[in-house]
Amino acid sequence: MKRMNNETTNDEVKGNQTAEPDPQLVELVKAVHHNCLVALRMHYNEVEGHVVTQEMYGPVFIYHVKNASNQVYSCGFFLRELVNRFQSGNDPAEWLASFFVELMKQEGGRGIPTPPKSEDEAKFIVDKVLVPQCVALIREEFAPEPVHVDLALHEKFGPVLEAGFPSIVDGNNVCAFPLHLLITHLLLNRDPAELLIQGLYNIREEHGIE
Repeated sequence: MKRMNNETTNDEVKGNQTAEPDPQLVELVKAVHHNCLVALRMHYNEVEGHVVTQEMYGPVFIYHVKNASNQVYSCGFFLRELVNRFQSGNDPAEWLASFFVELMKQEGGRGIPTPPKSEDEAKFIVDKVLVPQCVALIREEFAPEPVHVDLALHEKFGPVLEAGFPSIVDGNNVCAFPLHLLITHLLLNRDPAELLIQGLYNIREEHGIE
């Protein structure tokens, strides 16, 4: 990832891209970044943030919040989800703050994890952290109903983690997300299981299951 300063400028954005950036995108990133800082400062006294350019996902907004004990907690967000949240009319400040409420349940602070430096490190994260965490949270969410959760290979998206309901035999019963997306969520201190859980709820809704 390439880092931009807290106050992103046109020149800095240009320096992070080989092609001339879209001026509207530059202004959008600056506006969203500012609005997120304002929203988080409605709940927390000390908030800092910066924007990084992620090759696959574009601008990623990372914010650092201090608690009363000066312990720092960090969390990252994608441009599209932030724009959708601010445009939805649902309280974006409450939504942003909720991630830090969860993070602050862990004593001692929590910074952005270091990305894996090799395939072996990435495999360790997938096998020992990502998959077990998702399996446990997904099955807890839908207990006592059995839920299938396993790695698979998608011909278009490559390695994915899929989850589904064996009890649903007619129509779609499985959702899946690319491992690179789930790992990115994990590295932003976001819960990757939430993507699969929401996908499973969508499946239940499609089948009229409450």
